[in-house]
Amino acid sequence: MFSSCKSVLSVFVAGAVLSGCQSVSEKPGQTNTAIQPTSSVTVNKTEQVNQAETAAPTDLWVLTRQHMQLDLHLDQARVQTQLNWYKKHPTYMDRIVKRATPYYHYIVNEAIKRGIPTELALLPIVESAFDPFAYSHGRAAGPWQFIPSTGKHFGLQQTWWYDGRRDITASTEAAFTYLQQLNKRFDGDWLLALAAYNAGGGNVSKAIKRNKRSDKATDYWSLKLPKETMAYVPKLLAIAELVKNSDAHGLTLKEIPNTPYFTSVDTGSQIDLAQAAEMAGITTKEIYLLNPGFNRWATSPDGPHSLLIPVAQATQFQSALKNLPEKERVKWTRYKVKSGDSLISIASKFDTTVAQIRKSNKISGNRIRSGQTLMISTASQQASEYALSQQQRHIEKQKTISRTTDRKEQYHTVRSGDSFWSIARKYQVGVRQLARWNSMAPGDALRVGKRLVIWSKPTQTALSSSDRQIIRKVGYKVRSGDSLSLIADKFNVRVADILSWNKLNKKRYLQPGQRLTLYVDVTRTN
Repeated sequence: MFSSCKSVLSVFVAGAVLSGCQSVSEKPGQTNTAIQPTSSVTVNKTEQVNQAETAAPTDLWVLTRQHMQLDLHLDQARVQTQLNWYKKHPTYMDRIVKRATPYYHYIVNEAIKRGIPTELALLPIVESAFDPFAYSHGRAAGPWQFIPSTGKHFGLQQTWWYDGRRDITASTEAAFTYLQQLNKRFDGDWLLALAAYNAGGGNVSKAIKRNKRSDKATDYWSLKLPKETMAYVPKLLAIAELVKNSDAHGLTLKEIPNTPYFTSVDTGSQIDLAQAAEMAGITTKEIYLLNPGFNRWATSPDGPHSLLIPVAQATQFQSALKNLPEKERVKWTRYKVKSGDSLISIASKFDTTVAQIRKSNKISGNRIRSGQTLMISTASQQASEYALSQQQRHIEKQKTISRTTDRKEQYHTVRSGDSFWSIARKYQVGVRQLARWNSMAPGDALRVGKRLVIWSKPTQTALSSSDRQIIRKVGYKVRSGDSLSLIADKFNVRVADILSWNKLNKKRYLQPGQRLTLYVDVTRTN
C-alpha cells in the first residue's frame, strides 16, 4: 500500500493536482523539469489571466471547496443539531485542524485523484478527530477506524511490530477503496455508502429491505439505523458545511498550505525510529506522528520498509541513510543464555519477538541452551525516548488516570480461563473500563501471563471525610452553558470525581441533555 516517492517537485502546473507524495506528470513532448523564466517567451495578458484562474489554490480548504459534490441537506434537523454544536465549540475545530495539518494534503489530493467528493477527506474528523492512535471499544484503530477483519480484507497488515490501520497512506487508500465499493453497492448514493461505512453494508441493506416491505422511501433520511449511524452522516455533512461556508458561520479555519508535507522514503530494511529521527533532523515524536503504524521502537523487520519524512528533511535523511549500512540501522546486543531462560522471556526482556530472535540467530525451533550467545536487536535509546510507541502510550495513560481519579491502582495476572467479563466481575468494574485502562478492547484476546492494571473504586469511607456527611447518589441533567467546573462548584465535589463517576474524558465537551451521576454530601450543596 506504500508508494515510494524519491523526490517531490513543488512546482504546480496550471490545473494539475498533486497527491501527498507525487511529482508532476510530464505532458506529451515535455520534459519533467522546473520551469525556467526566459526573455524569449512572450505571454499576453489574456493568457496570464487564464493561468491565474486555473492555478491551484494555495490553501487546502479552498481546494476542498472546489471539489465538493454532496448535498449537505441543511434542511434536516439532524444536520442542524450537529452544525449548532460545532459552531458553539470553535476551539474544537482549531485543535482538529492543527492535528490534521501534516496529513490533509495527502488525503484530500487522494480523493481528488479518485474523483470522489472531497467531503470524504473530512471523515477522519468524525471517526477519530484525526488522531492516528485512536482505538475504540469496538477494536477500531487509526484515523479511519478500521476493525481488524475489515483492515485485513483491504490489505492492512496487523502484526506485533506494525498496524497498517494506523498507517496514514495505507489506511487512507484502504478507506477510499472501501467507500467507493460501498458507493457502487448502493447505486452511487454516497450517504448510504457513508452509513454503511459506519454500521456495515448488511445493516443498511436490511434497513432498506424493511422500508421496501412497508412501501417507504429508501434514502438515508428515511431509514431506521443504529443510533450512532443516525448521527454519523449528519456530523460529516455539518463539518462539510462549516468548511464550505466558514465565513458565513463565523469560523476562521487556519490555512493548510497546498504543498506536500511528507514524502515516502524507501529504507530497504528495519531501522530504529529514534535513529531515523536523528538522521532526518526531527524529533522522535514527529517520526511517530508521521508513521503511527509502527508499534515499537523500530520499523518492522518484515516491512513495510519505508518511512514518511517531512519534505524539507527528505534529502538529508536519504543522504544519511545511504551512508549507513543495514547492519548499523539497529543496535545489536550479545546476550548469554542463562539457566531458566526461554525465547519468550528473552524476547520480552529486549522488547522484540521470538520470530526475530530465531531469524537473527538462525534458530529453527524453541530450543536454546545455557551459555549460548544470542545476537538480539535492541533500541538505541531509553524507552522514554519512544514516547509514542504502544508501550509508552500505555504508561502515559496510567499516569493520566492516576492524576484524575481517586481510584487505587492494582494488578491482575491473566490465568487460563480468564476473560474480561470474569476479571471485571471479580474487581467490580466495567468490562469496557477494564479494557480501556489496558489500551485494549473487550473483544481483544487475553494472553495467559499478561499483567492487567485495575483501578479499583473508592470505598464509601473514601467519599466521606467525617461522620456528619450524608452522601447521596444524585442524577444531574446538563444544561446549556454548564461546564465540569461549574457543576463541581455547585455540588461541592471535584472535577476529577465527576470524570471518574461518569467515565468521562476531560477533553470532551459536555452536551446539553447529557445525564451525570454524582455522589453528593447533601449537607454541603449550594
